[in-house]
Amino acid sequence: MGGLKHDLTASTAQDGALAARLAHVRRQAGLVLHIEQLWPALQPTLAMLGLYTLAGLLRLPQQLPDGLRLVGVAGWLSLCGWRLHTDLGRLHKATPEEIDRRIEQASRLPNRPLTTLTDTPAPLPHTSSTILWQAHRQRLLASLGTLRAGWPALMPKGRTRRITAALLVAGLGIGTTLAGSSAPGRVLAAFIPGRDDPDVPLPHIDAWITPPAYAPDAPVFLSAGHPVPQVLEGARLSVIVNGLASHPTLQAMQGLIAQDEKRQKLDAHSWKLEVTLTHSGLLRLTGRGRTLARWPITVLPDLAPQVAWGPSPGAPQKGDWHTRLPYAASHAYGLSDLHVVLRAAHPARGANPKRELSIPLPLSGHPKSVKNMVAPDLSEDPWAGQEVTGQIVATATSGHRAESASATFRLGGRVFHSPIARAILDVRRRFALEQEKREDTAQDLEALGEAPGPVRDHTGMFLNLTSIVALLDNADIDTPTARTSATNLLWDLALDIEDRRTGDNASAQASIDVRAAQADVAQKLARMKHDGTHNQQAQEALEQSLKELQNAIARKMQALADAALRNHTAIPDLPGFSSAGNKAFERLMKQLQADAANGREGDAMQRLQEMENATERMRNATPQDLAALAQQMLAQQKAREQAAALHDLTTKESSLLDHAQSRLDEHLRNLSQQQSDLADDGDGEAAEYANLPTSELLRRLGLSAPPDMGAPPQPAPSGTQPPAGNSNMPDPAKAEAQAAARRTERATQHALEQALSELKDEFKELTGKTPDAFEEAHKNMAAARKALADGDDAAAATAEEKALESLRKSRKQMQESMKGNGQNSTPSFLPSFGGKSEGSSGTGSTGSGENGNGQPSDEADDAGDDNTTGKDPLGRKQGEGADQNSDDSTHIPDTVARQRAREIEQELRRRDSDRTRPQQELDYLDRLLKPF
Repeated sequence: MGGLKHDLTASTAQDGALAARLAHVRRQAGLVLHIEQLWPALQPTLAMLGLYTLAGLLRLPQQLPDGLRLVGVAGWLSLCGWRLHTDLGRLHKATPEEIDRRIEQASRLPNRPLTTLTDTPAPLPHTSSTILWQAHRQRLLASLGTLRAGWPALMPKGRTRRITAALLVAGLGIGTTLAGSSAPGRVLAAFIPGRDDPDVPLPHIDAWITPPAYAPDAPVFLSAGHPVPQVLEGARLSVIVNGLASHPTLQAMQGLIAQDEKRQKLDAHSWKLEVTLTHSGLLRLTGRGRTLARWPITVLPDLAPQVAWGPSPGAPQKGDWHTRLPYAASHAYGLSDLHVVLRAAHPARGANPKRELSIPLPLSGHPKSVKNMVAPDLSEDPWAGQEVTGQIVATATSGHRAESASATFRLGGRVFHSPIARAILDVRRRFALEQEKREDTAQDLEALGEAPGPVRDHTGMFLNLTSIVALLDNADIDTPTARTSATNLLWDLALDIEDRRTGDNASAQASIDVRAAQADVAQKLARMKHDGTHNQQAQEALEQSLKELQNAIARKMQALADAALRNHTAIPDLPGFSSAGNKAFERLMKQLQADAANGREGDAMQRLQEMENATERMRNATPQDLAALAQQMLAQQKAREQAAALHDLTTKESSLLDHAQSRLDEHLRNLSQQQSDLADDGDGEAAEYANLPTSELLRRLGLSAPPDMGAPPQPAPSGTQPPAGNSNMPDPAKAEAQAAARRTERATQHALEQALSELKDEFKELTGKTPDAFEEAHKNMAAARKALADGDDAAAATAEEKALESLRKSRKQMQESMKGNGQNSTPSFLPSFGGKSEGSSGTGSTGSGENGNGQPSDEADDAGDDNTTGKDPLGRKQGEGADQNSDDSTHIPDTVARQRAREIEQELRRRDSDRTRPQQELDYLDRLLKPF
């Protein structure tokens, strides 16, 4: 018995391990039994789902509308859920006996040993019976061997279920095989209403990208298989989808940001989508569960404009009241606005530190790059004469803004000589910068009004100062309004005091009228630019204001002229001072009005600024300035007289050429008539050129020929008898008349040579230079005079043509010499500008191509040289209907000339095809006709 107890104690640990293994196998067996119960419960539901999946593979539910498909899917899934809930409710937990029985069957244990382990021994009076029972259990556990739970039996129970399952699995396999790669899409489309399977044709898609407004390029259309070009930031993507039952969606992927999406339903199956592209990435168009299109888009960012100061901004020099504002700005797609913001560099004590001054810079349209310098008059601002810090602010057409680096410079300021005017401006500056209160400003102005000086002596100025004081003392007017009004009135009062310093009331009143008219024009231009209106009403209002400005400037010009005569600083009989100034201002106003009508308000403002500068120079004119102006205008008058003399020489030389050409043409017509009478084929005018030498034909075309081709036929000497038998005998009387005409023309030519020599000496005295073309013209005139003496009209015509060409060169050289000496520059009081107004020649002193005396100006002649429309190589007008009385030049009938040229060209081609002619002549004709 003691040995048995010892054995039981030694095997306790082994019994614990066997019991743990048995417990693990029992858990596995319980799971297997649970699966064997659950699987049959799931089979009916899975069969129903498989049946619907098979229908989806066969595309049966997809044939239904989305609404019916939704009802069918919901009903079928509900039925599956009800059946699953019912079958799962019938499941029960496996009992320990069932679990042990499962282990015994899987492990093939005979005599059901696990059931024995669950037995309990009957109670015995001796403890030895318990020890024996434990030993029996240990031996039984040791004899169990390997325990197994087995695999669950998943085959459907019953023949019907097996056949049904086999058929369903076979059907799913066949359906999947038939659907191929579309199988997943078909299944999803069957279970998800509103989704199309891959076999449904894709809808038709039209997509394009519209560039942003700041880059008006053509739209870019997107097509499959072609890469999407780079687009600009802010471009709009528009997509039209046709043939889609439900709305499509644009999905941003890979960092693309699309803003402002708009969706519009065009009809039951058509949709339109629009988005704004801001960043690069991939954009995907989806609809009914499918990807309809993919567009990898690269968006180019819209960078800020580049803006910088030019060299040396600020007041250019002492005494100049303007402020130079050089600037440079650029943007890839254009600039819409450009202005300068000024702030005080060293704010005065008590001044408003937030005060700013904004100055718009002129822009013509929306340039991509601009580099310019403007010099506005900022002397009216309280900061005039002080240092400021400025920044240029540029705004692109896309809305991006950029600021330049800060620059510190001094504003230009006017010089006031009147002590009272300077005192008033000092009070004005302190009040405008908010350094003192309005009550203190009123007291200071009252003290200035009581002080001896021009304000107290002049009733109008005193009343103006009194009204400003009353404005400041009026408590009903708020301080900002009082500050603005008083600042403007004090500035006008200071200018009036300075204008009347010399005692000329008419000139001072004219200056006031000019400033008022200029302010009115500037206000209308600013309103037109701000509103963007260029209608007829706005144009008429601007025209009326310009007329008032023109009248005021005319009064100012007349006042200056009267003052010059009173002070003996100008010659009393100097012509054209007022008229030249009025024409210059009138031309500038026309250009200003044209700029405003064409939407170039920036250029119009620049014209107005130039006009203001000229009137300010007139206001500050001194007797020395008027004397210098008189000398300048005298030099210009002499230059115009010399230009008129040269024009007269050119006209007379052209008349001599016409006479020589007329005699030569008459002689050639006689020759052609003789040849046409001898012609048998009646070829008309074509026979006229058949027997002429090639050199003569080339001369008629205005071309030169090699020397050995023969000279053109010369007219017979006077008194020579014609050959016998010629019916067209020369008339002796006509020959004598032609000889007399040549003698008269020879004398005229000699007189023109003398006049040219005198003109050359006068021009050298005026400018110290002699144009080289004068010598050439003189030589050609002498050659023409000799040819006329020899009776050679052809040589005379050639020499006169060269003389005319030399005279034209002389006119240009005279103009260049005058410009180099500054004698032909615009008078200092008159405006000058680059562009030419309509009907003008672009000078600063005359208008409509004439000087103050009505004579053609140099510039008008120059303009005429550049405009060669309707003129022959000699500068003569063409056309049968030309006005013969408009000038003294000769007019060539262009229709007859062109017909003759064509006939001569045909004859030259005929001769070029004749290979029996001299080789040198054929080579020359080949080279001549090759370009044609």
